[in-house]
Amino acid sequence: MAFKSTLKKFGRVDVVVNNAGYGLAGAFEELTESQVKTQMDVNFFGLIAVTKKAMEIMREQKPSGGLIQQVTSIGGQVGVPLFSIYCASKWAVEGFTEAISKEVKPEWGIKFTCVEPGGFRTDWAGRSMSFPEKQHPAYDHMKAEERMKKRHGTQAGEPLKGAKAMYELAILEEPPLRVVVGTDAYKLVMAKIEAYGDNYKKYEKISNSTDVDGYKAPL
Repeated sequence: MAFKSTLKKFGRVDVVVNNAGYGLAGAFEELTESQVKTQMDVNFFGLIAVTKKAMEIMREQKPSGGLIQQVTSIGGQVGVPLFSIYCASKWAVEGFTEAISKEVKPEWGIKFTCVEPGGFRTDWAGRSMSFPEKQHPAYDHMKAEERMKKRHGTQAGEPLKGAKAMYELAILEEPPLRVVVGTDAYKLVMAKIEAYGDNYKKYEKISNSTDVDGYKAPL
């Protein structure tokens, strides 16, 4: 319906902000199967359904092309305690988007950007957040609802500035595949990049020890 209305009014689709999602906060063992499935249905399967339709329209319209902004999260790059399934849904979006960005023909002009926000003062940590139905006694040190109530409204990010940043990314001739939005997200992702470099280099010998004897990589 949204695509149909947009095409009727404007005749084409140039930018899609794929922002469906919500937060599910709680220790993994506290979450029900239904909560896990709903989180993935909304944050991942809902997003890929919109992506598929957007790609079809952008590929077939004349001239072809457009930008799909996938709103993921710093939780799509960094594992965050109490958000295991939320992070899983966002990591899924990241991998999915990177893969399909390599499937489209350059002449189609379809671009993708994973926008990875940190904490913003929206209602994400407020009434829109979901919590376990009951707390697991083993996780009395991880009180999700209590933590989120304290965090709600104290985040670094200003929503209007976040929207402005997304607009600036949308009008770039060559938008990035990934970009973090927010000082907290930038700090976390830079620390992750450094840790990745240290970790993989440390185990370089093991990583490169498994080839068949005499194997030569194809040119």
